Amino acid sequence: MTATLGIPSDYGQRRGLKLQAEATELVSIGVNPDGREISMEPAAAAAWTRMRDAASSAGLALLVVSGFRSVERQAEIIRGKLSKGEKIDAILRTVAAPGYSEHHTGRAIDLGVPGQPLLTEAFALTPAYAWLLAHAREHGFKLSYPKGNAHEIAFEPWHWCYED
Repeated sequence: MTATLGIPSDYGQRRGLKLQAEATELVSIGVNPDGREISMEPAAAAAWTRMRDAASSAGLALLVVSGFRSVERQAEIIRGKLSKGEKIDAILRTVAAPGYSEHHTGRAIDLGVPGQPLLTEAFALTPAYAWLLAHAREHGFKLSYPKGNAHEIAFEPWHWCYED
């Protein structure tokens, strides 16, 4: 599949990314702002609920934007960007190649806050992001793509992954 999208065969090796297995068991964690159902692997979903509730207790509202994403869905996202004329090298700075996304595992989550643009670096300027930096590890989550990460993926302050 990656070859048909123009993704180099050594992509994972060059970027230091491992193939990610698709989750086989998922549970709903609600809907995103667009009304789309979001799912996560059960342990990650439970940790997300605890983290969301802790943030709420601190006076912060966290919105879930995205959770589990299949390998095929990842390919669809890339095909859509290619069809708009984007170059594969640029796409792979913001979207992991199919098979390499943490979203496949059901443990990754993209977050936002009410009233703010979603999936932008502006999330890093919010109190919610500051709270996540201070408290996400307490709930088993890590920021996957900080500034200057070794994977050559753009800074994604909204993308957090559960590590059990």
